[in-house]
Amino acid sequence: MSVFTPLERLELEAFLAPYGLGRLKDFQGIAAGTENSNFFVSLDGGEFVLTLIERGPLQDLPFFIELLDVLHAARLAVPYALRTAAGEALRELAGKPALLQPRLLGKHVSLPNAHHCSEVGRWLARLHLATRERILERRSDRGLDWMLEEGPSLALGLDDAGVALLREALAEIAERRAALLALPRANLHADLFRDNVLFDGNQLSGVIDFYNACAGPMLYDLAIAVNDWCVEADGSLDAQRARALLAAYAALRPFTPAEAELWPTMLRVACVRFWLSRLIAAAAFAGQDVLIKDPDEYRRKLELRRQVELALPFAL
Repeated sequence: MSVFTPLERLELEAFLAPYGLGRLKDFQGIAAGTENSNFFVSLDGGEFVLTLIERGPLQDLPFFIELLDVLHAARLAVPYALRTAAGEALRELAGKPALLQPRLLGKHVSLPNAHHCSEVGRWLARLHLATRERILERRSDRGLDWMLEEGPSLALGLDDAGVALLREALAEIAERRAALLALPRANLHADLFRDNVLFDGNQLSGVIDFYNACAGPMLYDLAIAVNDWCVEADGSLDAQRARALLAAYAALRPFTPAEAELWPTMLRVACVRFWLSRLIAAAAFAGQDVLIKDPDEYRRKLELRRQVELALPFAL
C-alpha cells in the first residue's frame, strides 16, 4: 500500500480538531498513490481526503493551494484546501506538510469510451481557459530540461534498443525545445491519467492530484491525457477516443497552426517524461510495498509514437 507515513488515531484527531468538522469516525490509507500519502477521512461533518506531502519542495505548496482556489472559483470540481477556524490551509502532521480537502464524488474509469474522453477534453479546456490570462508560474520539476539532463544517465541501464529509442527522442526534444516552449501557455494539471479523474455516472465529477501542476504549453496536457485515455491495450492510439477528446477541447479553445505542427513531437515528449520518471521510481522503491507503475508501458508507447497519423482538429 502506498502510504509512506502511517498515522495514529490520536495524532489524527488532534490535527482535525481545528477544522470544526466533528468527531473522527474512521480513516484509511489510499493504496493508489505513488508519491504522497493519502487517507480517506470520515468525520461527522462529511467525507474528506487528507494528503501528506512526501515529495517536492515545500515552497511550491502555496502555489498548489492558490491554483486549486482559482479552479474552485471557476466552478471546476477540484479538491481545494479546507481552512481551519484560524484560516490555515497548509499545516503539519507527522512531520510532513498536510492538506485536508473535500472528498469528491465518483469513481475512476478503467475502460474509457469516447464520451468519457470528450468529458476529459472539455475539462482540460476549462482548466486552461481559467488560467491562461493570469498564469500562476511554477516550473515543472519534470520538464524538458529535466528530461535532457536525466535521460542520458538513465539510458545506461537500458538494452541497446532502449538506448537508441531514448537517444532519438532526446535529440528531438533538444532540437525542438525552443519551439515547444513557445507554444500557447496556461496552468497545467500535467498528470491527467485515468486514476486522477472521477466520474459519477457519465459525468466527470472531479479531478484530483495536482502535485505535478505547473505552468507550460497547453498542448503538453493534451498529449499526456491522450497517451493514457485514448490508447489500446498495446499502447497504440485509439483514433475514435482521441478525436472525441481533442474535438471537445477544440470546441472551447481552438488549436493554433504551431500546435498542429508540433503535436506528434509533443506526444513523444509526454512518453519520454513518464518513461523516465517511472524508471526512477522503479529503482528508488524496489522491494518496498509501494505501487510502482511499469516503465516499459511508456517505452512501448514511445516506440508506437515514432509515426503519428492523428492530426489536431480545427487548427486555426
